[in-house]
Amino acid sequence: MEIALWLVAIVVGVVVTAALADRWRVPAPLLLVVIGVAVAYLPVVPHFELEPELVLVGILPPLLYSAAYNTSFIDFRAKKGTIASLSIGLVIFTTVAVGLVAWWLIPGIPLAAGFALGAVVAPPDAVAATAIARRVGMPMSVVQVLEGESLVNDATALTALRTAIAAVAGTVTVLQVGFGFLLAAGGGVVVGVVVAAAYIPLRRRITNPTLDTALSFTIPYVAFIPAESVHASGVIAVVVAGLLIGHRSPTISSGTARLTAEANWRTVSFLLENVVFLLIGLQLPGLVAAMAEDGISLAVIGAAAVGVYLATVVTRFVWVFASGWLQRSSWFGAQSAGTERKDLTVISWAGMRGVVTLAAALTLPMDWPHRSVLIFIALCVVVASLLVQGASLPWLVRRLHLAGPDPGQLALQEASLLDRATAAGEERLGDLTGDAPAEVVTRLRTRADDRLNAAWERVASPGGRETPTEAYTRLRLAMLAAERDEVVSARDGGDYPDEVVRRVIRLMDVEQGMLDSPTPDGWGRGGDLVTPADAGTCRHLRAATAAPAPETFACADCVTEHTSWVHLRQCLTCGTVGCCDSSPAAHATRHFTETGHPVIRSIEPGESWRWCYPDRLLGAAPPSE
Repeated sequence: MEIALWLVAIVVGVVVTAALADRWRVPAPLLLVVIGVAVAYLPVVPHFELEPELVLVGILPPLLYSAAYNTSFIDFRAKKGTIASLSIGLVIFTTVAVGLVAWWLIPGIPLAAGFALGAVVAPPDAVAATAIARRVGMPMSVVQVLEGESLVNDATALTALRTAIAAVAGTVTVLQVGFGFLLAAGGGVVVGVVVAAAYIPLRRRITNPTLDTALSFTIPYVAFIPAESVHASGVIAVVVAGLLIGHRSPTISSGTARLTAEANWRTVSFLLENVVFLLIGLQLPGLVAAMAEDGISLAVIGAAAVGVYLATVVTRFVWVFASGWLQRSSWFGAQSAGTERKDLTVISWAGMRGVVTLAAALTLPMDWPHRSVLIFIALCVVVASLLVQGASLPWLVRRLHLAGPDPGQLALQEASLLDRATAAGEERLGDLTGDAPAEVVTRLRTRADDRLNAAWERVASPGGRETPTEAYTRLRLAMLAAERDEVVSARDGGDYPDEVVRRVIRLMDVEQGMLDSPTPDGWGRGGDLVTPADAGTCRHLRAATAAPAPETFACADCVTEHTSWVHLRQCLTCGTVGCCDSSPAAHATRHFTETGHPVIRSIEPGESWRWCYPDRLLGAAPPSE
């Protein structure tokens, strides 16, 4: 009973602390450590011992799998050179540099112990960096590099840590180190591919979302444990399995199963990641007491902590800029030197440490020389990186004027992709209709068109006017609230069986979820759409000249056909004004189909963008427009 109460207390504490951190805009891991330390000194709180095996086998695999599952396999493969440089080369470079600094600053520790500390603090945490990156609107190329790096660097660091531990116990040759890395990497890849190959056809046969989600929770352990048992990298096995299964997910699982799994995995990842930091805080008083018996003064420990932290920062800057200079053309694609330097600066500064560093520190053997001091220094590096780099990274992005993903371009690409998908669906519908009633075919086409129109309407919000989809959403949500109240009233009156009531409410919940699901960050209606001057371009957009101001802000074809329009577009070849694709008749696209004129521009108030039909690319309008 007591264990259950403490588990509940820990979960509640994590949730409350995370909510406060979000409101106060401070890193949640840092606040959890502080609260854990404060609570640990209360007399009613027992001593918590976080077992290394629990962290490495119980907590780390699902966190890595969740991150890999949600990482683009296409982007990872495209940036494999950059990711390998950071996740292998930089980790080894940091391990050696930090090891030398620790060996110099901490009296009495073996050089191998210093290298072990270097391996512990070498891998940055993906969750901390990419969460901030997406919130402040970093360029997608930077976010992709940070995500990819964090998936592989853990394996390199843990392999280096094992080598350092073995070196303290005896001698390790360069040949043994090299063979160990090859076995860890190659074996991990093989196990990950085998696990993915086994699970993909299995999950394709499971139609129950609950069973599918439950099965997904076993994947990280099925990949990690066998890999570790053959001395391969369990981390790489989990990452490879997560990348491959996530890449194939749209074709092996139903939409309901993916939504169910996403919600459950998001909750599990949140709890696992944050509980570790809280438990570390709870252990800190015991760690400080063990340090007092170690014989090293606090001044020396403090100097070593500062030195190790600075070494992690400096080595990352040195490696990133040196690698970026040597691989200038392959890091981010064709960019100006100024833009590349800004991106490299952000990547260098985004080196916050997290759960893996703490987990690796706890795996040091109990009889390790100065074990408590090394764990404390690792914790100081985590806290300092979150406090210094994590808190200042948004300011740095704004200071460098880095352009994040263009919301207009993303919205137009989304609508363009839905255009292709809808056309494919309607083509299939045409092949399958047969003797289907005409009203059924009409309903199917209307439902597909409504989804497509909503995507086109999200491109902009001319003058703040409510779009038809937004009006539908507002009114339908009000109807659903009234319908739900009536169902609850009938339930309370005992007029219907509980099973029937639950099924009806679930139908309403599913529809409401479709209506009020949030759009991706930055895609919402944040004002008029003014495309930045450095937006994408193509030969059609470059060749298009400024069109004269339209004589009337109306779609002539809509007037003739007695239809209505939502947004208006103007052809930059002949000046024709037509309605957008979210309008019933979509005369602007019809004009392109009939004439082949490639570029249109928006003539809505406050909007400044051009759209290329052949290249499906958004570009900025010149000042004259």
